[in-house]
Amino acid sequence: MNILVIAPHPDDEALGCGGTIAKYAAEGHEVYVCIVTKGCEPLFPERDVEKTREECKMADQLLGVKKTVFLDFPAAMLEDVRRYELNGAILDAVMDIKPEIVFLPHRGDMQLDHKLIVDASMVALRPKYTHTVKKILSYETMSETGWDVPNCVNEFIPTAYSDITKYIDRKLEALRIFKSQMTGYPGARSEEAVMALAMYRGASMNMRYAEAFSVIRDVF
Repeated sequence: MNILVIAPHPDDEALGCGGTIAKYAAEGHEVYVCIVTKGCEPLFPERDVEKTREECKMADQLLGVKKTVFLDFPAAMLEDVRRYELNGAILDAVMDIKPEIVFLPHRGDMQLDHKLIVDASMVALRPKYTHTVKKILSYETMSETGWDVPNCVNEFIPTAYSDITKYIDRKLEALRIFKSQMTGYPGARSEEAVMALAMYRGASMNMRYAEAFSVIRDVF
């Protein structure tokens, strides 16, 4: 089975579903990651961008990702990109990989890149093409999910859980590679915060550690 994780920026995939990626890979499935944006001058120094990209490749490889695809749209400037270009690039990735399951960021995340990428992904994932994705889920990203203006649309409501008890250490190991992105506690992108969320989501379903998702589509 092919699985595709669409991530706005490097490290979103590891934060949101790193344990689930490792689990799918260990079970013999082929997991692909699509990083949609790339930092650009003057907002992001080129040296820092390349460092983060190398960290992403190393972390994804550790998690068992078969291939990481970079689309290189400008980070924090997606609102200036023509919608059809973003829609088309994501559609091309979906048609090339032909995944059975797709993971997206939560549309209620505070970062505008996340919202725009979810919208573009859902255009690309319309059930009208030669390949139709049967299952789509959204993941939560520490430091983005839950920080926007609270309302019933922005709220992340988990409806599916992945037991990552056997893979929490692998997830943390992958996140440690992102030295440019991770922070110390009580920062949201700290190992302690990631562990706390995994424990909380796990305890909700009588598991030790879990990642939570919201089901967008499930055709069976």
